[in-house]
Amino acid sequence: MIFHVSSTAVAPPPAVNPPPMRLVRSRALHILGALLCVPSLCVTAFAHTANEPVERRANEPWMKRHLGFVEIAKQDNGCQVLFIGDSITDHWRNKGIEIWKANYAPLNAVNFGVSGDRTQHLLWRLQNGEIGALKPKVVVMMIGTNNIGFNSDKKTPRNTLPEIADGIEANVRYLREQLPDAKILLLAIFPRGEKDSKFRADVAEVNNLIAKLGDNQHVFFMDIGPKFLEPDGTLSKDIMPDLLHPNAKGYTIWAETIKEPLANLLK
Repeated sequence: MIFHVSSTAVAPPPAVNPPPMRLVRSRALHILGALLCVPSLCVTAFAHTANEPVERRANEPWMKRHLGFVEIAKQDNGCQVLFIGDSITDHWRNKGIEIWKANYAPLNAVNFGVSGDRTQHLLWRLQNGEIGALKPKVVVMMIGTNNIGFNSDKKTPRNTLPEIADGIEANVRYLREQLPDAKILLLAIFPRGEKDSKFRADVAEVNNLIAKLGDNQHVFFMDIGPKFLEPDGTLSKDIMPDLLHPNAKGYTIWAETIKEPLANLLK
């Protein structure tokens, strides 16, 4: 191989701050995993914001909620079902509370959903004490809708769709490592927005990517999104008034749709 060297003087590149050592280590692990095909590492060649655990450091209510979950997780309370996710899971506490009491309170179910969370925030929470002594038979997980869209500049995408799928996979992988006897009911991201919107298309694509995570032995992928849609594909405001978050009717649909699959996983 011949290298050509120019004699023209070139100004040195401007100094840049090196990446955090945490990110360097993570990238090294991912590259090593890709080269050696180590199952616990071989997911993506490079780390990115969706599959790197991130603390919402500036959000005091978020941290308070997390620390409360950690205290709950320290106790093995006979929890049979653990729900984890973002605001859609979080709102079982209010919009879906009566349905929760009827369906999940008898199972000593625990809800660790937090509004606004993305895949990286959930991963950080799981890695920092939210599993604890809990030994659920089933983990119901839905995450990723908050990774879709743009950052505050309205120009930079929060994550690409494959990155979002990587982030969901990172959470699944961590749950499998920490709770090897639990079944994971991985729910497709719920449909959002108008029928022909980019949000709707992006959600559908991410769901296509994560469907492959279901092996029907440990991880069970389930897309209940069509249950929320009208025959023409529109998302009814009678079920999701803001075209994102279910109301009580939506939570009823959710509970009824997963009732039988959840019962089978609990056997």
